[in-house]
Amino acid sequence: MTFVQLIECRTSRLDEMNRLMDRWVEQTRGKRTATHSVVAKDRSDASHIVEIVEFPSYEDAMRNSGLPETDRIFQDMVALCEEAPTFTDLDVVRDEQLNAGTARRFFELAPGEGDAPPLNDVFAEDYHNHDPADVQDVIGLDAVRREVEVWRGGFAFSFTIEDQMAQGDRVCTRWTFHGRQTGEFLGIPPTGRDVTMTGTTIHRCTPDGKLAEGWWQYDRLGLMRQLGVLDPLEL
Repeated sequence: MTFVQLIECRTSRLDEMNRLMDRWVEQTRGKRTATHSVVAKDRSDASHIVEIVEFPSYEDAMRNSGLPETDRIFQDMVALCEEAPTFTDLDVVRDEQLNAGTARRFFELAPGEGDAPPLNDVFAEDYHNHDPADVQDVIGLDAVRREVEVWRGGFAFSFTIEDQMAQGDRVCTRWTFHGRQTGEFLGIPPTGRDVTMTGTTIHRCTPDGKLAEGWWQYDRLGLMRQLGVLDPLEL
């Protein structure tokens, strides 16, 4: 679950604090776990500063706090404040961008070798998948993992996210699949061919940001043609 920390303080030395944060960003490059940060100034009280920091999870936030650079910067920040900063820890329960991030995370986790990852932080247990290529809908987290493993077994692949839009509990992702057939796929022996395929997926998300339902449209016939299964005239 996405975690947000609110840090509030009072200072008349905002420029110095911004330079301090720039230094922390540079020192923790490649190590910090924060995914997004916003610093805001109260319109009715210019000395009241609020920083909003987003993390993938509470555990990631704790790892970020444990960095030695974070501790040093915090001590320097306290010295710039007129009183001790206050912290508010928040678990995010609804966020359209959270939904988009979860969908994007699936497209990042699906590629790989061997067994699929647990995916229980991405999908609801009773996830319902609608794919026109399947004889019947895929229902349940275990079934989704088996579907992922079919593609992992057949291809070394990756996704490129071309476009993504989120509204309410829905996320629409337009993607391109890039792969090389390295194993058997749906009875097709490995060809070693490089293939690309475009598609669009709409996901419905739960209030806590997990994927609950998905609808897929993609160029499966084009994929079969690239694998040499179909003659172009058959399309």
